[in-house]
Amino acid sequence: MIRTLITTVYLLGAIFSMPTTALEPVRVSDEGAHFVLKDFGKRFTPWGFNFLGEFGTILEEYWTEKWTEIEHDFREMKRLGANVVRVHLQLPTYMAAPEQMRPEAMDRLSRLLDLARDTGLYLDLTGLGLYRIKDVPPWLDQLDEVGRWKAQAFFWREIARACRGHPAVFCYDLMNEPIITEPKAGEPVWLGGEMEGFYFVQRIAKEMKGRAQSEIATAWVRQLSQAIREVDPETLITVGVIPWAQVWPNAKPVFYSPEAAKHLDFVSVHFYPRKDKLHADLAALKVYDIGMPVIIEETFPLSCSQREFERFIEDSRPIAEGWISHYFGKSIPEHQQQKAMKDGLIAEFLEFWKDKAP
Repeated sequence: MIRTLITTVYLLGAIFSMPTTALEPVRVSDEGAHFVLKDFGKRFTPWGFNFLGEFGTILEEYWTEKWTEIEHDFREMKRLGANVVRVHLQLPTYMAAPEQMRPEAMDRLSRLLDLARDTGLYLDLTGLGLYRIKDVPPWLDQLDEVGRWKAQAFFWREIARACRGHPAVFCYDLMNEPIITEPKAGEPVWLGGEMEGFYFVQRIAKEMKGRAQSEIATAWVRQLSQAIREVDPETLITVGVIPWAQVWPNAKPVFYSPEAAKHLDFVSVHFYPRKDKLHADLAALKVYDIGMPVIIEETFPLSCSQREFERFIEDSRPIAEGWISHYFGKSIPEHQQQKAMKDGLIAEFLEFWKDKAP
């Protein structure tokens, strides 16, 4: 009897310590229109948050000292209805030299993957970040375009080698908002899009050299995707882009041209709907409906009301297969306790996002 009781207690403890949601790989459906769970074919709708870190920081800047807080944030995002969290891997965190990874950072990434798995969350791993200009390694800026692409391919090969087969990995996003422009006078050579001290935009080429933008984009996407496929033949690959069709209605998707898109598995585009421009924004989204699943990988009521934002989400459903917004490191009650107007608006948004979760 005592042995039976001990065994029962042991088994119950094992059961309740397991993650509440078993993760299985996600793939694109056979007809190429949706995401499905690989083993059973059940439709999967990505829904979640970009999690850069606590507001004003980057996750990797404090993940050694504040791991308990990170665990709390992952559990909170799960409670808010997320099934995917987009994390931003900074190149200087992982690379010590053009062909040298940092073992301690790779170990921490492995721990992050396990945390996501145990919380029942998939990760959108967005790489090659250089969000803090002060942290850009001198060796990287000394490389020409060929050397820079080679280092970026090495980054992705080693990240994919470490992550392949892990159930928490949803996709590899090659880079956040790459651009192909020659820098203007006074601009950083490789970076752009400065916002409150962060540089979220990065050039993949700073000289055209007689090439078309689509030609450069295709060559870059091909080189990085092939580096991943050398070690991981299955995990989905994408690249998160700025929807230039929001600015220029006739703009074509450079990184999702037919030549570049054949090296990717789905479209990731960043949409912040604008006040009184819902029709135009939906028309811009339609540009990215190219026969592959579309994820709105960044979105938030930054330039419109909450009501307009809710309408944008609903009206985008015929095109989009997933939506990823933002979590700033505070729960709804924590935002409600603050007196700032922005906290009240964020709390309202999080309530909406939780209620709409699939």
